[in-house]
Amino acid sequence: MNKIVKIILIVVAVLAVAFFALRTYTKSKSPAETAKFDQNGLSVQVDYCRPYKKGREIFGKLEPYGKVWRTGANEATIFDVKQDVKIGDKALKAGKYSLWTIPNVDKWTIVLNSETGQWGTMYDEKKDVLRVDVPAGKTAEIVEQLTIDFATAEGGSDMSIRWDNTEVKVPIRL
Repeated sequence: MNKIVKIILIVVAVLAVAFFALRTYTKSKSPAETAKFDQNGLSVQVDYCRPYKKGREIFGKLEPYGKVWRTGANEATIFDVKQDVKIGDKALKAGKYSLWTIPNVDKWTIVLNSETGQWGTMYDEKKDVLRVDVPAGKTAEIVEQLTIDFATAEGGSDMSIRWDNTEVKVPIRL
């Protein structure tokens, strides 16, 4: 009996070490980042991992048009808003959501989903709480690493998602 317990403990320890080693390796390729906006009563935070372009064609190739994308790398991107807001023309309750997108050439669908904490490939459409379309535009220069940031706008903020030669702006209003 003691031998079986020792074997089980060794296997668990090896699996734990392997898990943390894999996690560290993937984070080195797509480091974690936090984008925050906290002004005029609006408080939003996005936690995501930032993959690099590395000479690849991103949208339409690596990330196919019309398919749900985790909007980052590794774990699902987290969108945390501290008060009720409007995303585009749709109401969103204060809370923590996973952020997904469906890229297309001229517009993206922004998706907020009630499930959080999952790996970025574990998407369940049944848990969507909001979908809104926003126009897609081109950047002046190539953006090597996925970047999410915020800019002050009348009544709230615009969240910008930029990578490769593409940019979308998501209006967030109180």
